[in-house]
Amino acid sequence: MNAFLFPGQGTQKEGMGKDLYAQFPKAKAIFEQANDILGERFTDTLFTASEEFLMDTRYTQMGIFIYECALALGQDEVKPDCVAGHSLGEYAALVVSGVLSFEEGVRFIKKRGQVFYEAFQKHPSAMGAVIGIPEEQVLDVLKQVSEEDGESLYIANYNGPGQLVITGGTKSVKKACKVLKGMGAKRALVLPQKGVGHSPNSAEEGRILGEELKKLHFNEARIPIYQDADGMPHTDPQEILENQVKLMTHPVQWTKLTNEMAKNGVTDFYEVGTDDTLEKIVRRMYPELHQQSILDISTYHGKIQNYKIVKE
Repeated sequence: MNAFLFPGQGTQKEGMGKDLYAQFPKAKAIFEQANDILGERFTDTLFTASEEFLMDTRYTQMGIFIYECALALGQDEVKPDCVAGHSLGEYAALVVSGVLSFEEGVRFIKKRGQVFYEAFQKHPSAMGAVIGIPEEQVLDVLKQVSEEDGESLYIANYNGPGQLVITGGTKSVKKACKVLKGMGAKRALVLPQKGVGHSPNSAEEGRILGEELKKLHFNEARIPIYQDADGMPHTDPQEILENQVKLMTHPVQWTKLTNEMAKNGVTDFYEVGTDDTLEKIVRRMYPELHQQSILDISTYHGKIQNYKIVKE
């Protein structure tokens, strides 16, 4: 059973999509459809922008969303039996599973990127990766730093056993990472992406975007979509919508999601993105199962730039 996994923010790369657009007509059509929907040559920006420029969520989110949809739908070699997306990646999963139209997805992601951008301007926030410290101890540190700084810190992502992402005000996240590193964490560092979403800190953004989500037309999924909010497979459009709204202020349950996929018979995991972010998580949890980037299938291999962090 095949699963397509769509990564989220942090996987944007300089030049992403340029070779896909140039060599694969079906993918090119998707990029051009996005240009038409947006009323601008967004691809001109995406294909030439620096990685630093693409850190702006107004461009990050749209670029990743379009790229992942084009990458999944621009080939016919591998078809998914189920899908999942990490945070932002869940929207590409919604399109590929038939829950949302690509057009509605583009319009929503434009709004999402703008709302997140404005949220960060008002209150600079960050995310921090923490590996090798028990969850209970991480929560104790977050509570301590929150009380000292008057900032609310939360766990935003459960990315695998012993792998957490925390979120909150930039200074407080840096402080918490320093404390956790001193406690023996294998890794505790601030990530480059902004820390908006997946916690009660984003209640206002969640309210705004929740209203926007309710305006969209959610269809019954053609194939199950495993959702971040509860880690479970869904096909019912109302359940999928409710989970999308919930995810705005609740953590990504990627550990549970991966376990559920394996339990339900997924044997082949294909990461549909620029690198191996999710592929590596599955490999650590289930080394006996097959994991690979969709960039390594024969259709794309050697033709599309593969930005995998660790080449094998």
